[in-house]
Amino acid sequence: MQSTSITPLHTYPILSHFHSINLNSNNKNKKSLKLSLRTSKCCCFTLSSTHSCSKDQEKPQNNSYSIDPDRQKDRIINWEEFYSSIQEQEERTQCNEEEEEEPEFELPDHSGIRTNMWWTDLKAALGQRINVEGIVSSLGVFSKDKHLAIPHVSVPDIRYIDWAELKKRGFEGVVFDKDNTITVPYSLSLWSPLASSIDQCKSLFGNNIAVYSNSAGLDEYDPDGRKARILERAIGIKVIKHGVKKPAGTAEEIEKQFGCESSRLIMVGDRPFTDIVYGNRNGFLTILTEPLSCAEEPLIVQQVRVLEVALVNRWSRQGMKPTTHTLLPDCQQCVKDDPL
Repeated sequence: MQSTSITPLHTYPILSHFHSINLNSNNKNKKSLKLSLRTSKCCCFTLSSTHSCSKDQEKPQNNSYSIDPDRQKDRIINWEEFYSSIQEQEERTQCNEEEEEEPEFELPDHSGIRTNMWWTDLKAALGQRINVEGIVSSLGVFSKDKHLAIPHVSVPDIRYIDWAELKKRGFEGVVFDKDNTITVPYSLSLWSPLASSIDQCKSLFGNNIAVYSNSAGLDEYDPDGRKARILERAIGIKVIKHGVKKPAGTAEEIEKQFGCESSRLIMVGDRPFTDIVYGNRNGFLTILTEPLSCAEEPLIVQQVRVLEVALVNRWSRQGMKPTTHTLLPDCQQCVKDDPL
């Protein structure tokens, strides 16, 4: 014996009566059909059947109908009107759906952070690992401009810089790189041992101090300036927004910020092929510092740094020197023996 039950459910606003029709067959073939229609503001109908797979099922049967006596006047259902109303309702629903504007698709954001934020952060992280502008510039340095990667001054960190001597020589401002120059990589706060040197620099140069970084303030990776503002509040130094990564680009934005030519400014950074090449190409006095911490740097950045330093040391041993700066012919005069 096989039993089947089919229960489709549909809702349509068509009639205002309740109809019940029971179709009962002979008990021998155990087949029954019940159709219920209930519509006040909607119509709901249920079709259920039980079948017996006996040979008697094929015999002719006399069906009996049982209708609610209180509903004798409504025993006849206008099926044409019924299906017509269904078709009209479906057409109206389809038209309404076509008229509605499709909602803007947004990825679910369970973390509470806008979806474009994680993509921006990812690009920033990748950008600090792969500097396309730096790679292109390096090709030119290797071929004909090796002297651009050699700094005027090399110090362990900014505590060894004699800011007073530089001010006396006629320099008007200082531009710092961020990561591994005044902060550890990806940090937005000053490395605390450098606080006294930064304070001395501020006392001499006033507001003519700024950060020019390939992370905070760069349009591509800090489009809303959020990282730049956080860094400014933390260290009290202006962050210059710019659109091109070092070493590419000109000094136009920096000169506009300081109100003087780049030849009267100092560029301080930890990367020969980015900070130093950019500074020398645009006429700055360039000071190379050792990295504050390599532990937080990605492996590829550490490897590139080792290669850069090895090349600069090799070229320096070969007698290659940077272009002489007019304000400081003897660059070692601005280096302290004791950082205190």
